[in-house]
Amino acid sequence: MKDDKQFEKDSSAEHVDEYLQTLGNEDARELRYYSQEQPFSSEEMTRLVNEDRLNKLLAESDAFLSSLSGELRDFDEDGL
Repeated sequence: MKDDKQFEKDSSAEHVDEYLQTLGNEDARELRYYSQEQPFSSEEMTRLVNEDRLNKLLAESDAFLSSLSGELRDFDEDGL
């Protein structure tokens, strides 16, 4: 059991050390980020994304942001 905990500490420490080393290196950080992505082909994306639903969600988000902007303007005017 103690060996398992030591392994976990070593493993975690190695990951932290590896991460800290990439912080100063933009190329390494970008490579690390993109290596975790899983690319989708255009066929997969077409199959996975419901375009009608996506468009509806985008319209709803636009309406929400517009109303929020109006509320923020009203808030600024009330505060003066």
